[in-house]
Amino acid sequence: MPELPDIVVYLEALQRHAVGTEMSKLRIASPSVLRTYAPPFDAADGRVLAGLRRIGKRLVLDFGEELFVVIHLMIAGRLRWKDTPGAAIPKRVGLAAFDFSAGTLLLTEQGTKRRAGIWVLSGEEALAGEDRGGVEPLDVGSDDFAETLTRENRTLKRALTDPRLFSGIGNAFSDEILWEAGMSPVTRTRSMNREEIEKLRVAIVNSLTRWTALLREQVGEGWPEKVTAFRPEMAVHGKFGEPCPRCGSKVQRIVYASNETNYCATCQTGGKLLADRSLSRLLKDDWPATLEELEERRP
Repeated sequence: MPELPDIVVYLEALQRHAVGTEMSKLRIASPSVLRTYAPPFDAADGRVLAGLRRIGKRLVLDFGEELFVVIHLMIAGRLRWKDTPGAAIPKRVGLAAFDFSAGTLLLTEQGTKRRAGIWVLSGEEALAGEDRGGVEPLDVGSDDFAETLTRENRTLKRALTDPRLFSGIGNAFSDEILWEAGMSPVTRTRSMNREEIEKLRVAIVNSLTRWTALLREQVGEGWPEKVTAFRPEMAVHGKFGEPCPRCGSKVQRIVYASNETNYCATCQTGGKLLADRSLSRLLKDDWPATLEELEERRP
C-alpha cells in the first residue's frame, strides 16, 4: 500500500504535470471504483485542477469551488501518467482515466480484487469525512505525539499503522521506523517512558523524511513508476532471512492473518525471537485481520 512518502511524491509529480490545466473528462472503466454517486462522477469535467492535498494515504484533487476528487490506492492501486491526452485505459488492470489538456492520469490496480476507490465530494465538510483523524507524523510536537501514542495501550506496530492515531504510516514504513528506533513491534505503548517515546518520534521523522527525499531523487522531474512496498534500500521490511544492515543478524518476521512484520531480533528485541504461536493470544485483540480492515476503520 503506498504510504506517506509515496503519496507525497505522487502529488509532487501531479503538481508538475497537471495542476493549472483543464480536466476535460473523467473516464470510468470499472464502475466499482466509484464510491459516491452525488455529485455525479463527471462533475469535475471541464474544470481546471486548482490544487492538491493529502489526507492520510488519500490523494485529493481540488477542482475549485469546493469540488474534490479523492483517490485511495489501497494496496495494489497505482497512478500512471501518459503525455498523450485521451490515452487508452489499460485492459484488465485499468480502472479510470483523468483526461487533462497536458496528458492522461491513469488509475490501475493489479489483481482481481478491486479495492482502490474514487470519491467525488462537494464541500469541505464532506472532504473532512474522509479524514481518519490521525496526527501528521512529521508535524506533531512531542507532547501531542506522546498523548496520541499512549491514548490506547496498543502494540507499537498497531499504533503506528492505525490511521486514527497517525496519518499515512502503513505496514512497510512502520517496520523501517521501528528498526531505526531499535524497538520491538510488540512493545505496549503504555509501557514506554518519555525518553523512549521521544526516541520513537525522532525515528519517525528521520525515516519518513529520508525516504521521501530518496523517492523524490529517484523520480527527478519524471513520474513515480516503481511504487512498491518492497525496496532494495529497506533495512528489514520484506527482508526475511537477509542480513540486518546494522548488525548482520538475519531479519525475522511475525506472520498473523494476512499481515507480516519484519524485525531484527538483535537490534530490536534483545536477541529474543518473537514466535508466532506465542504471540497469537496477544495479537488476537491487537492485530487487524487485514490491512484493509485497519485502513477503513472510522473514528
